[in-house]
Amino acid sequence: MTSTTALTDEAVQAGPPVTLPPRRRRLPPARIVGQVLLYALLIVIAIIYIFPFLVQVSTSFKTDAEATSDAVSLIPSTVTFAAYERLFTRSDFPLWFANSAVVTVLVTLGRVFFVSLAGYALARLRFRGRTVIFAMVVAVMAVPTVVLLIPKFLVLNQLGMYDSYAGMIIPLLVDAAGVFIMKNFFESIPPSVEEQARIDGAGAFRIFWSIVLPMARPALVTIVILSFQGSWNELSHFIVSTQSPELTTLTKGVAGLASGQLSQGNQYPLKLAAAAIMTIPVAVLFFIFQKRIMNTSEGAVKG
Repeated sequence: MTSTTALTDEAVQAGPPVTLPPRRRRLPPARIVGQVLLYALLIVIAIIYIFPFLVQVSTSFKTDAEATSDAVSLIPSTVTFAAYERLFTRSDFPLWFANSAVVTVLVTLGRVFFVSLAGYALARLRFRGRTVIFAMVVAVMAVPTVVLLIPKFLVLNQLGMYDSYAGMIIPLLVDAAGVFIMKNFFESIPPSVEEQARIDGAGAFRIFWSIVLPMARPALVTIVILSFQGSWNELSHFIVSTQSPELTTLTKGVAGLASGQLSQGNQYPLKLAAAAIMTIPVAVLFFIFQKRIMNTSEGAVKG
């Protein structure tokens, strides 16, 4: 008993045990050199991609003479907003922006709805010819866009939709790549999550709208980004579907600027100011939703 009491007193006097910090593992020199080279390569690639955008923004604040004589300098010797003032007050740029905004919003909303429906039908509904239809969807993805320009013009003209908002919007409401993405995502969701609703008497559309679609939020965010970016930057379709100046979009108008439509000479600040403004909506959308781009592991149910 006495020895036990003595041991206890010694433990109390010694205080709490001291925990040593974990020893950091030292990387071998070869691995350190490899990581340094990898980061250096990534920095070089980032500079190559970012530098043209920086030149674009910088040149938009230059005078015409400076932009012509020193086009790639990043710091203007004389900062001027003349290009932006001319763009908004002496051109149809506001009309182009409004047309692109209307078309892009309607196309994005419609495409998200229709490709979700098509993807769910191909993933869950069992009907004759389902495999053939999906094969045709994949085949469309392999067809170059330029091949479809003349047939697209003939169809729009035959249906009476040429040179109208309907002709600009309706052909873009469904995208083969979007159907492919949604089908694969819906197939990753276990069918068991739909069985209870089906037992309660819910129909196919109710199950799709109330149960499955909320679980497909990561895929929907991906479709929103791709649809917004694709329709905002679309050019070839608008060339063959419209001819009226009142229906000119940003891409078509900026392409006209680049070919010297509104002015003589180089006019680099004017053209690059239009291009810089045009990149802002897509960049903002991407930075807002970049962390929510589709993760195919989401939507699964743990057993």
